[in-house]
Amino acid sequence: MSAKGSVLVAMSGGVDSSVAACLLAEQGYEVLGSHMNLVHLADGIDHGCCGPGARADAAEVARIAGFDFEIVDMSEDFETSVLADFFAEHEAGRTPNPCTRCNEHIKFGAFLRRAEELGIDSVATGHYVRSSRDDAGPWHLLRGADPAKDQSYMLHTLGQAELQRSLFPVGSMPKAETRAHAERFGLPVAGKPDSQEVCFVPGADHAAFLEQHAPSLVRPGEIVDVDGEVLGEHGGAFRYTIGQRRGLGVPSPEPRYVLELDAQRNRVVVGPGELLARRGLVADRTSWVAGAPPSDEGPFEADVRIRYRGEDVPSVARVQDDACVEVEFKSPQRGVAPGQSVVFYRGDELLGGARIVRAVR
Repeated sequence: MSAKGSVLVAMSGGVDSSVAACLLAEQGYEVLGSHMNLVHLADGIDHGCCGPGARADAAEVARIAGFDFEIVDMSEDFETSVLADFFAEHEAGRTPNPCTRCNEHIKFGAFLRRAEELGIDSVATGHYVRSSRDDAGPWHLLRGADPAKDQSYMLHTLGQAELQRSLFPVGSMPKAETRAHAERFGLPVAGKPDSQEVCFVPGADHAAFLEQHAPSLVRPGEIVDVDGEVLGEHGGAFRYTIGQRRGLGVPSPEPRYVLELDAQRNRVVVGPGELLARRGLVADRTSWVAGAPPSDEGPFEADVRIRYRGEDVPSVARVQDDACVEVEFKSPQRGVAPGQSVVFYRGDELLGGARIVRAVR
């Protein structure tokens, strides 16, 4: 056993996780690279971190670096915890966030359990986030040092139990430095482009994926304005999200946006952009990095983010109970989409997050 300890590294076949694994091996950790099979795509299909090409790239990196490597099938866990929720959220008229769900239940859930089964000390990923600890105090989760690559929004469900056993080797460096390390290690993935799409949706065609795997969602309905006047028809509300402008299928001399998805009546409500503004939101599925909200006795101020690449919004939050939180923006925000995450920050520190269930006018 290495004096540094052992670590199970999630290897997608991309440059970030590959460099993370190589850096840890270079630092003296006993590394086991692990590629997770999450979905079984049709023969020959390669997409993002899924498929034979990704598996081959991860295995080749392990061979070059000289550490052990495994392929582990987690497709059953993925189906029950990520895909099932993805379909259910669309059924409820929400826009799901499957990457956050995957991080919670797979990469820092099932994958941590895999490390425990193997008797391995820690897990590591190629996420652009940082963690720190004040002596023997609680762990903190911080934004990645590279603002353009920061992935903390997608990791807001991590708590103390996960952080104390997780390493983020590339979180303190810019992406250019990560690629430079890949060149130094002689990795064939050094110039591999970043995957920008949901890993289990080949070709980034969400509509086609849902039509095939959740045909019950394909229900024609009405597109209406704010007064209820029927403007057209849709082929399934899952094709739309709050704030969407393009592809509405409703001719208009003025720009129209999706204002609401009415799941109960299977309606898509559209209107002018100024009607998108909301003064706050209500969210559930709350998770706090410290294990508890910043204030138990009243509202607290924080910067919130309501979409992955959105801006920080100064806000006031009020925790309602163990599972719910209300957020009041200090200035109205457009495009508050139920199903997406609201994440709370103070400076670079991530405090926690929740799932948006309702926008407040």
